[in-house]
Amino acid sequence: MTGFSAVGAAYAEHSGSARGRLRHDLVERRLRAELPASPVRILDVGCGTGEMTIRLAAAGHRVTGVDPDPRMLAITAGRLTALPELHERVELVEAGIDGLSFGRETFDGVCCHGVLMYLDEPGAALARLAGHVAPGGLLSILAKNRRAIGVREALAGDHASAHRLIASGADSSPGNLGLETRGDTAEALDALAAGHGLTPLPWQGVRIFQDHLDDTWAPGKAAYEAALALEWTASWRSPYRDIGHLVHTVARRPEGSRP
Repeated sequence: MTGFSAVGAAYAEHSGSARGRLRHDLVERRLRAELPASPVRILDVGCGTGEMTIRLAAAGHRVTGVDPDPRMLAITAGRLTALPELHERVELVEAGIDGLSFGRETFDGVCCHGVLMYLDEPGAALARLAGHVAPGGLLSILAKNRRAIGVREALAGDHASAHRLIASGADSSPGNLGLETRGDTAEALDALAAGHGLTPLPWQGVRIFQDHLDDTWAPGKAAYEAALALEWTASWRSPYRDIGHLVHTVARRPEGSRP
């Protein structure tokens, strides 16, 4: 698939929009529910502009943010200059998912959000990520939902594109940033995690009802909180979660087992 680095600036802008924030808020809420309250070590692979790295560090965790694009890491480092209280909790490493240099080191949480959709297939990447999950630790994957391909286009009124994607059973489509991106199903990702000794937990659909809106969507505080509450409630339930643009799968390595 096409590399992500070409649209880094556009992603940074999108991430700061209400629509981008909705995704981050939903994923962070799930992670906070699954991670211990006490500080743990987290590896955030494909950290981009550092949104989840910074959020998890602000929650007290020690986070290693990894990204292959030095421009993305520079944005993250710039954001951290305004947050000196987080400096000792965050380490930034320039590397791609296929170049992780942590040896046999393990982490209490391994996150990989919005990355698999840019790869030709998820198996090799998920194997590398699972190998760094400590006993009792979590693997958090946020991927494009293959089942929902065509839904965004239909709701946005682009019926010709939606018809083409749905009728052909396409497994990829143009993403919000203009690149062709590939989808996965939650069941396939759960099966891959289970194949590496992790126990899948219930998965969620992310951005079900607001995904077709563009980044000019600017709700007031009350409207945003209502949208967030609706998305969270629907994210656990089929058939609603099945049409979320993204799937968030979480799996835990049993205590006492080793990668």
